[in-house]
This record gives sequence, structure tokens and C-alpha cells, in this order.
Amino acid sequence: MRWVDRADDLLFDGETIETQVAVGDGGVVVTTHRVLAFTPDRDGPNYRTVDRPNVEGVDHTTSGDWAFLEQGLKALVAGIVLIVAGRLISLDSLVGGISLDSAGASGQLGLGGMMGLLGSMLTLLAQLDDLMQLFGGLALAFAAVVLGVYAWSRESLLVFSVAGEDDIELTAPEEDHALDQLRTALFPGEGPPDPDRERVPEDSPA
Repeated sequence: MRWVDRADDLLFDGETIETQVAVGDGGVVVTTHRVLAFTPDRDGPNYRTVDRPNVEGVDHTTSGDWAFLEQGLKALVAGIVLIVAGRLISLDSLVGGISLDSAGASGQLGLGGMMGLLGSMLTLLAQLDDLMQLFGGLALAFAAVVLGVYAWSRESLLVFSVAGEDDIELTAPEEDHALDQLRTALFPGEGPPDPDRERVPEDSPA
């Protein structure tokens, strides 16, 4: 049996359970005095308890590996810049007018090797715009993979804000009403209004 279902064994004298939400092998129990969190599926201790006056709030949030997001965005920006630059800059026209036909005369002066190296550099420069588009496409593909891993690593969490201590994080339950249920138990009178009940002013006609 899960500990969240055995929370009665952990209560003090005079302490009673007000509400509890089970999530997988763990869950959270709100009593008249404390919040009992069971987190066997997460890093750290399997069980934490916090006095209710130290609980400042509870909310849904999402979590993911920010390193993947950072690397993915960098690769995305680099890929877009390279592709746009490769399309806007035509290096073929810049180096197409340069002629090395005088290489014979240069050979007589002992400059043949240098002219050959210069020719190779010009050939590479003429292909640079195509290379930028190629590497830009590779960067976009890398960004898609990394951002996909980041999206896969994201999870929905139920987070209890605790004064003076680390927050308590649990996997968020699938039930949409669980958050309102916990807020109502923790902060009586501050829960969301019931849409099924509408007050009729006393001076309004029946």
C-alpha cells in the first residue's frame, strides 16, 4: 500500500486529514496542521512534511532541461543566420572577375606556388555561400533534434512554495480539479468561486 494511503499512521494526536491527492506511487496530504508530501519517484527524500503556516502557495508549473533549450536556440539562430547570409551574398560574382591568366609570368618570377594557393583560395571563396547554406541547414537539423529532446524532457509539476525552505515538487496529477482542491484545503475562503452557485441579491425579484 502507498504511504499516501497510510497517512493516518503519521498523524499527531488531534490532527485530521482535510484532503489528499494521489499521484502515481506518491501524492500529497493536507491535514489540519501540516502538508505531507510523498515523492518516491523524484530525487531526494521520499517524504517531506511542512507546517501549514510555512506553505505560501501551490501552483502548476512545467520543468525541463534548460541546457537543451539553450543549445537548441543557439543552433536555431546560427542556422537561420547562415542560410540568410548564404542566400543574400553571392560570392561567385565577387571573385568571378579575378583572372590569374598571368600565372606564366608569375612563374618566371618564382611566384607560381603563391598564385596556385591564391587560386585555391578564390575557388573556396566562390563556394563559401553554398557552404554557409549547407552548414545552416545542418545547424537547423541539430536545433530540431535538441529542441525535440527538450520538449520530451518537459513535465508538468505541482509545486508547493515553502517559506525558508526548498519548494516541494511533485508530478502534477491528471485531474484538473486537484489544484483547486488543494488550494481550498490550504487556504479556506480563498478558493475559486463555484460557478454552479450564483447568489441572487436580496432586492432582486425572484
